[in-house]
Amino acid sequence: MENFTKKYLKSDIKSGLVVFLVALPLCLGIALASGAPLFSGIIAGVVAGIVVGTLSGSQLSVSGPAAGLTAIVLAAIASLGSFEAFLLAGVLAGVIQIVLGFLKAGVLSNYLPSNVIEGMLAAIGIIIILSQLPHAVGFDEMHEGDYFFINTDGQHQIFVTLANAINYIHPGAVIVVLTSLAILIAFTKVPVLQKIKSIPGALVAVLAGIALNELFKATDSSLAISQDHLVSLPIPETMGQFWSQFSLPDFKQITNVEIWIVAFTIAAVASIETLLCIEAADKMDPLKRYTNTNRELKAQGVGNMLSCLIGGIPVTSVIVRTSANVNAGGKTKIAAISHGVFLMLAVITIPSLLNKIPLASLAAVLLVIGYKLASPRIFVHMWRNSKKFQFIPFVVTVIAIVMTDLLVGVSIGLAVSVYFILRGNVKLAYFFKKDKHQEGETIQMELAQEVSFLNKAAIKQTFAHLPDESKVIIDASSTVYIDYDVLQLIKEFVNEGAVDRSIAVETIGFRKEYDIENSASYVTSIIPDTGSPISPNVAANGIKIPSNILKVGELRNG
Repeated sequence: MENFTKKYLKSDIKSGLVVFLVALPLCLGIALASGAPLFSGIIAGVVAGIVVGTLSGSQLSVSGPAAGLTAIVLAAIASLGSFEAFLLAGVLAGVIQIVLGFLKAGVLSNYLPSNVIEGMLAAIGIIIILSQLPHAVGFDEMHEGDYFFINTDGQHQIFVTLANAINYIHPGAVIVVLTSLAILIAFTKVPVLQKIKSIPGALVAVLAGIALNELFKATDSSLAISQDHLVSLPIPETMGQFWSQFSLPDFKQITNVEIWIVAFTIAAVASIETLLCIEAADKMDPLKRYTNTNRELKAQGVGNMLSCLIGGIPVTSVIVRTSANVNAGGKTKIAAISHGVFLMLAVITIPSLLNKIPLASLAAVLLVIGYKLASPRIFVHMWRNSKKFQFIPFVVTVIAIVMTDLLVGVSIGLAVSVYFILRGNVKLAYFFKKDKHQEGETIQMELAQEVSFLNKAAIKQTFAHLPDESKVIIDASSTVYIDYDVLQLIKEFVNEGAVDRSIAVETIGFRKEYDIENSASYVTSIIPDTGSPISPNVAANGIKIPSNILKVGELRNG
């Protein structure tokens, strides 16, 4: 693992720098939208990057203040009467998350079908684009946490903002965003620039934005972008003012019932958003690694405890930052940790320089990220490579999230997906043959007649616990249906996971439409239906189960 980390050290630090540029305005905007001090967003970003990044088992996920918590935080601060009382609720929420981790609540993420995850990612991409278009033209009236806000007229805030932005287009901001976009595209298309690995295109784009605006100011041009449309970081003049930005929880209110209600609410929402993001991060991982979600809940709990103990707002694993990390080439958790370090150093050493960054430049960086997440090719791929029971939940999830919010949208998409799954197949038992494993012995996995996404957790856990350098036979001879999610999981294991762990995999009995090449011919014996009662050693699908077959959940120590 140490050599693996060293191998990607340079690219991870470069990725951390890109994530830092994305995270800085998000930390400030979400704190502002939450009704909390601006510096509390910075505290949360630093703690989430360094502490959660270190403790997390995810190599790609990046945590920070989340837009999904803004409404809860805003209402809680008002109802509890003080920011310090809210901080206590945040600390308790962290404790609850740690308890959830020990209770293994993270296993819930294994039951999210891939079409819903793909839909969530595409929806987040659309949301990023819609929310950044006003910034791109110099209209910065909407804060980062206001995207899902519905006004008193029942209108979606983002669409109201987009309509207003048309009347307030700033030519200077448009020039900056177009220049920044041109630079970002050039770094991905021009061969000479593609070879420059040590300097991220996002950094060049941001520096170009600063240079352009400084030129506009120096020439007294009407194109100059005012401070209202630049990054706005608090700048303390003395060390006393700097330390005064930190706050402590009001522990005297520990017996206040409202504090505990807020704590459980934050813990529940933050945990669900984190699990969604972790599943999405694993989906985006080019190395196809799996994250221990129970460990992630514990890491998030520690992060929220520490953040709220020193005056920060609650954090979750965040898809925007994670997507930026993946797209920038991040491979290990060094990227997440370094982004937190960059945030801390920048706030301490160069706040004046950061306050020269046009929001239009940062909008360009996020627009590129949003396009990659919601590329038309993704919709075409889902249409061509999946049946209607995969594509319809995907589209429903996208629309539901964009029009409501993340949790409601995912819930709607999940409900539609479950409907199609239950309608199309019945969940049968999945068994894994395993004698007491000794080096050199072969492990045989038999798939049942119908394998739905509900089998995903068991199969995923089996793959994770297979001994390194072992030999495995995956037998699909008896199957009549294998869910798309499970097929993808098997393909990724055969092509990536097994190779990395030196596991020899033999696939047999897979049909042509499964698009998995068989490596051997094999016929499974089936017990004929004699009409007699089924023996305890015969599964519901008619396959004879010797006494040494274990259910997947029993496989723990190889």
